Amino acid sequence: MKLDSDTTASRFTAADVTVALTFDDVLLVPRQSEVLPADVEVSTQLTRNIALNVPIISAAMDTVTESRLAIAMAQLGGLGIIHKNLSIDQQASEVDRVKRSESGMIVNPITLSPSDRLHQALDLMQKYRISGVPITENGDTEGKLVGILTNRDLRFEGDVDRAISEVMTRENLITVPVGTTLQEARSILHTHRVEKLLVVDQDFMLKGLITVKDIQKMITYPTASKDELGRLRVGAALGVAKDTVARAEALVAVGVDVLAVDTAHGHSKGVMAMVRTLRKQFPRVELIAGNVATADGTEALIDLGVDGVKVGIGAGSICTTRVIAGIGMPMISALAECAEAAGRHGIPVIGDGGIRYSGDITKALAVGASTVMIGSLFAGTDESPGELILFQGRSFKEYRGMGSIGAMRAGSRDRYFQEDYDLASGTEEGNKLVPEGIEGRVPHKGSVGAMIHQLVGGLRAGMGYCGAGTLPDLQKNARLVQITQAGMRESHVHDVVITKEAPNYRSE
Repeated sequence: MKLDSDTTASRFTAADVTVALTFDDVLLVPRQSEVLPADVEVSTQLTRNIALNVPIISAAMDTVTESRLAIAMAQLGGLGIIHKNLSIDQQASEVDRVKRSESGMIVNPITLSPSDRLHQALDLMQKYRISGVPITENGDTEGKLVGILTNRDLRFEGDVDRAISEVMTRENLITVPVGTTLQEARSILHTHRVEKLLVVDQDFMLKGLITVKDIQKMITYPTASKDELGRLRVGAALGVAKDTVARAEALVAVGVDVLAVDTAHGHSKGVMAMVRTLRKQFPRVELIAGNVATADGTEALIDLGVDGVKVGIGAGSICTTRVIAGIGMPMISALAECAEAAGRHGIPVIGDGGIRYSGDITKALAVGASTVMIGSLFAGTDESPGELILFQGRSFKEYRGMGSIGAMRAGSRDRYFQEDYDLASGTEEGNKLVPEGIEGRVPHKGSVGAMIHQLVGGLRAGMGYCGAGTLPDLQKNARLVQITQAGMRESHVHDVVITKEAPNYRSE
């Protein structure tokens, strides 16, 4: 049988195959500068309505971001996205921990009643890492204040089944009226040498709680990312699974600041349907969706009402999408294309993946990203949930892609549109999954605070070289050149043996 030449001929010609660039393919060109790195402003928009003082967010990965890292990220001016490989209650609890960890005035403090037992108070104090609980007449958050239970009351107490009423402090409660400023509260705390101020109305109904710990944190972290109530900001990831709307409801109920529909292919029917549903049901919650790598994908999500678009397919260090599926777009080209489309609508884009050095952040922001999402660099920090491993005398932490077999078994299958695969039907659990990621380890790096300091320091240096005082200035004035492999080799350390590693550079 003779084949029809029209059906076998490729629709591509040589002219159709274009070149795309990533971070190592380009360098920013220095310009005349009157800006010192210490003086540049790195604040940015994460979404349409959420600003950050640092243009960095942590990835929604189960070996990267849970409440501990999210708290640290927000304190440092960025934001963490809690991963979704958790039950609905567990993910909501992680968000709740972040929201309750710090506040100007806690408007809905955890409370108990006099008839509750000491072990209940101890459980709550351990869960939320707090040192005291206000006691109201009926246990309601805005009930009539009758006392407070603190660590001092519980010290040396052996019977945890006793009623709170038997040991709580009732007399000489230090209270302040609604409307007390933080400066006034600071003075009162110092005068009375107490750690907590109970905020009450004229009827002695509890209206809030001010703690010395929160005031100290405000001084220590002046650029922290906070909501209008003074609580740390936090995001949470969603997929397209059947329980997504219920998950979103639980997250919104505990005060999540941004929902991120986090999938491998954001420009797809299921993702767009979910975005449409979430936008309709939660019109006041900031919504990010992705991932995309084209202007068309960006426009499609913006048309559905998202407040931010996540860009990047296959760029992550643990991602194998580009070699398994043959799909992706190098990050510089993807960000430039998507940012141009999003800019016409005033919507920020997030560069997700491929960041290895602080210079990559500068390049990503220069071509249009408003923030970058980082996984591997944070996976090795003290605050990440990965297990610490000793190997050949060095410390490492576990790190895996959300498309790895382990992560997909744990709950991320819908991210790669494999939710309906029957894990138990194969001869071994997970045999029928088609992974797009691997499991590995990364060197232990210490505190995320030290990591953020180096990353932001490198960004500031890059902006100084470009004469850019702000990120919009950087995007307006930046000029990039394409370099060769020889140029990249020249850019890295060469012709020398490193005897002492720098905190912001690791040779490959």
